Order: sequence, then structure tokens, then C-alpha cells
Amino acid sequence: MPKIKKVLIANRGEIALRVVRACAEVGIQSVAVFSEADRTSLHVRAADEAYLIGPPPASESYLKIGALLETARRAGADAVHPGYGFLAENADFAQAVLDDGLTWIGPSPAAMRMLGDKLTARRTAEEAGLPIVPGSDVAVDDTEAALEVANRIGYPVLIKASAGGGGKGMRIARSRHELEAGIRSARSEAQSSFASGKVYLEKYLEAVRHVEIQIMADTHGNIIYLGERECSIQRRYQKLIEESPSVAVDADLRARMGAVAVAAARAASYTSAGTVEFLVDRFKNFYFLEVNTRLQVEHPVTEMVTGVDLVLEQFRVASGRPLRMQQSDVRLRGHAMECRIAAENPFNNFVPSLGEITAVSEPSGPGVRVDSSIYRGGRVSIYYDPMIAKLIVWAPSRAHAILRMRRALEEYRVVGIQTNIPFHLRVMQSLDFQRGRMDTNFVERFLKDGGRIAHQDDDGLEDVSAMASALVSDRKRLAGSAAHSVSGGSEADVQDVGWAWRTAGRRAGLR
Repeated sequence: MPKIKKVLIANRGEIALRVVRACAEVGIQSVAVFSEADRTSLHVRAADEAYLIGPPPASESYLKIGALLETARRAGADAVHPGYGFLAENADFAQAVLDDGLTWIGPSPAAMRMLGDKLTARRTAEEAGLPIVPGSDVAVDDTEAALEVANRIGYPVLIKASAGGGGKGMRIARSRHELEAGIRSARSEAQSSFASGKVYLEKYLEAVRHVEIQIMADTHGNIIYLGERECSIQRRYQKLIEESPSVAVDADLRARMGAVAVAAARAASYTSAGTVEFLVDRFKNFYFLEVNTRLQVEHPVTEMVTGVDLVLEQFRVASGRPLRMQQSDVRLRGHAMECRIAAENPFNNFVPSLGEITAVSEPSGPGVRVDSSIYRGGRVSIYYDPMIAKLIVWAPSRAHAILRMRRALEEYRVVGIQTNIPFHLRVMQSLDFQRGRMDTNFVERFLKDGGRIAHQDDDGLEDVSAMASALVSDRKRLAGSAAHSVSGGSEADVQDVGWAWRTAGRRAGLR
């Protein structure tokens, strides 16, 4: 297979810029596509070439297979990288790319159909004897079929899009009424996000962790797993904070989950980067959830602890070259953590914050990485996901990583829109998060308690947390009347969040 020379990146934002940079490092020319809303975006400026793909709605631009292929032909690209989201897990797109004589930088269409479709992956895992979450074996075509499945497995149930991922097309239903409404909205969101409105049901398991295994496979039969990522900090099924390794996974559990992930990949003749997701209970039992047949949003934390550039490995595999390492070569070094920075107002139920970014100052320093698509003068529009950047840190230990993340978050400044940075700061200051006590309901409880989760065994630290929460709440009210916005609130608000916690701690120490 010839060396890749020119890649069309069928995506936008920070992931498109990530791939552009990887191309530049190895001498591959990059071709960006953009909608009318993204005309001045960073990935458009950074790429060697850029082409208008259509109007702002994704259904008329980034999801138009014909337009993408026509652009690849016009640009003379010989390969396509899909990034994540949009058409990244669409097997028909992958097949169309191959049929056009181009190289698809990802798994084969057959593997994508077997594992990328959540329903097919469930059936494959069940046939292989893997423990799976109870649910429907086929798509639910109407409300009556959904009600029948829900009555069989019991509420609460999770409505999930069969295609795609990233929390899109997912709804929880705790009653018949919620199920009927959830089916309609999940189908609509899945259709607009992935061009497929097919959904299915699973039993919603509570008080479990969401842990995923990163895999990488080449065309020569070599498959390795690159450790795990803890992804339990979620809101509305969208991951917010990820880290590697997980405090809940020891060497034995990592090896067992890794072996299952590799077996699933081998059964599907999988190649390229992929992620096998599991739910893990407090007894360290794990249940197969799904396979993401693409690069994950949170891939940087794996890169930070393993030293493996996953995008460059995708290029190598797509070019027919073998992996550069074996399983015995994989070593997890230190601890990495990622906060997804979104244009959302954390003081108003995380509603999207739209508008122009009038100033931005990103953190830096030892162990800090920012994958971002924002810049002064850029606009956050209504048409796409509100995630605008990822802040990643690495440190020798988890405790140090939390301190480094807190420092980096305090440095981050975004003016003109609200962001969820203040929320991330409060999570970093949570005693439960610091102690690694988390599950997929962490954020729900955290927000319900006003930003704190206290336990009876906190040895009096509940008082410190309560005082700090009161101070933070007071600062929130003041921030609501601020004339400008810095990192999701007024500058005084962001600075005083950390001040409030430090003051509360000093008071407790003086007792």
C-alpha cells in the first residue's frame, strides 16, 4: 500500500486541527472542509487547503457524503480521516471512500458494521459469551415495542442511538411517560447527528463506573490495548472529565478487561484505533457496553500516559505498516486527566452560551496540553456541539494531576461567552473526586448538593465543605450581575472560587 500523501479531514473544530497538526509532523498535506458557519475557524486556517462544503446545518454540510467525496476528488486527496462524531462511525461513508479509490483512515466497513453499530456489537458480544447489560436485541421501531422491552427488563431504562456516540441520542426513562417522550427526542437527535434515527433500550445501571479500554490494531494481525480511561464523570450521558489510569482498576482487572477488548477486536478483524467500553461495579465485575470504532474525544489522556500518538499510529496502520510496539512494550507512566471545555453556563443549568469570543488566554506550563478550536474573534454558533476545547494535564501521580489541573483551570480565561470552567474547578475541589469515589451518578448528586458531596466518614470536613459551598453560592449570585464574562463568570468570581475553599480550610485549621 502506498504512503499517504494528502488527507481530507471530514470534520471540524479541535479534532480537525488535531489531525492537521499530525499531518504536518509527518509531511502529509492536509485538506480541511468547512461549512459557512466555520469559514474563519482555526482548522481552516491551519490546513494546507480548505474547501467550503455547504450551509451551517451539519445535515447540509458535514454529513453530506457526496459533497465530501467530491471535495476529496477536487483536492486530489488520497485518504480521508473522519475524526469523531458526524460520519466517523458510518460504515456507508467508509465504504464510499474505499469505492472511490481512497484510503480510509479507520477500521474496515465490515468491522464498523459489526462493532460500530451498538445493536450488532451487543449481539456479537453476547454470542462470544461476554457479560452484557440487559436490553433489546433489535431496534425499537415504535413506542409499543419500547414499552414491551421496558416492562420486561424493568425501569429505569436507557434509550440509546444505535449509530454514533458521544452521548447523542441518549435518554433515561424512569416511567412510561418519560419513555414515550424520550423515544421521540432520542430518534430526532440521532437522526440529525448521525443520519440514522435507529434506537434501542438497555437497563439503566446505577452506581457503576464507566471504564473504557483503548485498542490499536494493524493489518498484520497485531492488536494491543493501551490501558484504560475512567469516564464516570458525566452529565446527560456526555463525558465531562476523563482520566487514565482509573483508581478502580488494578493490574489484574486491567489485564482481564484488556484481554476481552482484544478478543472482541480480533473477532471482528478490527484495524486502527478503537475503544471498548465497559460498566464496572463496586465488586469489580465488568459488563460490555459498546465499541466505538473511531478515535475518542478523550484519546489525549491515553497518549499522555503511554507516549503513543494515536493519530500517527492510525496513519501507519492505514498505510499498511505494522504497529511499532507489542503488548509487552506498553507501560503506563504517571497520571493524565482531561476536562472538556464547553460553551455552557454552569450557573444556569448548563444552557449553551453563544456569541463572539472577545478574548482568550489558554494555560500552559509543565504537563499542560490544550486541544482547542477557539480564538479571539471566533464565534460559537448554535449548529454544533458546545465543546470548544480540551484541557489535558499529566503529572507523576493522580494527586499531583488534580493540583495541576486546578492550576491550569484557574489560568484559563475566555471572555465573551460563558464556559463550564467554574464547574470543573469545583469538581477538582470535591473531596469525593479527590479520593476517587465516583460513579456515573456523581455529577447529578454533585449538582443537587450545590457542588459538594459529603460522607459521614469525612471526619469533620463536612463543615469545611459546607462553608465553602455557601461562599461559592454567594459568589454565584454576584456573578449573575457582572457586566462581563471570564471563563464562564466574572473574573472576581473565578478567582474567589479558589479563595473561598482556601479560606474555609484555614478556618477549620484554626479551631
